[in-house]
Amino acid sequence: MTQAPQATNAGSAACPGSAKALVFDYRQAANPIRHGLTEPMREHRWGAALHAHGPTAVLPLDLSAELGCEGPATSPALSANFIRILAGEAIEVSAKATSQLFYVWRGAGSCRRPADGLGNEFNQPWNAGDLFVLPAGGPARLEASAESVLYWVHDAPLLSFLGVTATQPRFEATHYPGPWLRQELETLAADPSSARSNRLSLLMANRDLPASRTVTHTLWAMLGLVPDGAVQPPHRHQSVALDLVIDCDPGCATLSGSELNGDGTIRNPVRMDWEPGAAFVTPPGLWHSHVNESGRSSMLLPIQDAGLHTYLRSLDIRFS
Repeated sequence: MTQAPQATNAGSAACPGSAKALVFDYRQAANPIRHGLTEPMREHRWGAALHAHGPTAVLPLDLSAELGCEGPATSPALSANFIRILAGEAIEVSAKATSQLFYVWRGAGSCRRPADGLGNEFNQPWNAGDLFVLPAGGPARLEASAESVLYWVHDAPLLSFLGVTATQPRFEATHYPGPWLRQELETLAADPSSARSNRLSLLMANRDLPASRTVTHTLWAMLGLVPDGAVQPPHRHQSVALDLVIDCDPGCATLSGSELNGDGTIRNPVRMDWEPGAAFVTPPGLWHSHVNESGRSSMLLPIQDAGLHTYLRSLDIRFS
């Protein structure tokens, strides 16, 4: 590393424009994702005990300290949280974000939000299994008629890194009813062609975003079914996956690792065991596979920043 020489003239101060200029040998700086510089992401897991008891509250899944970024953040671009709401209570949630996604893991209630920049007001009842997304705008009030737990993911960490504020909604607030999603997933599973599929999953999309086929312009959401006895072939992508386990019995897990064996399985995998209501992180670029040895089908909801990667043409999804 060398520092730019300070241009001086007799009787004048150093040139302020080059005071912080540096250059590095390419070989020393081309890949700064390493400990002490840009911290690598690692696998992480939070059990359902985190939100099983306690008062009405937002419970951040915060890895900002080890990522070296402003928090709360679960990945460099996204923040995942559980929201626990006692029956008959309400909580106001807000994020300086372009996209907010809510999945109702259990409970019932409603979401109320004033009109956004497009003049759209959102006043939506919700039940277990429902998913809804909100664009940039003011705070949302969540009211629970039954004790509830919601999984809340937004892209405020990305905007914080860029030093920008979301001023214009890019899509309309949208609700995906749980019974409809379950029926569509059952229909997909019953299709004879699904027996040859790597994944039995539904990708949620929005009519305002025809090019990306994603749930918002930055977020990607998938409702996945893993049948009993399944060992999915590994795949990988450059987006971070923030996974919520919706339903399972013991014997379900995600395996991840950086390399494959000659037979296409993951070499020395890290195993993330599932439990209903648990959440875990799958870092970008790792091969990963879901397995089910439980005796019945299981369900998973991965949320990713793949909408952003799709726009950047950097998702690079690959299958073993």
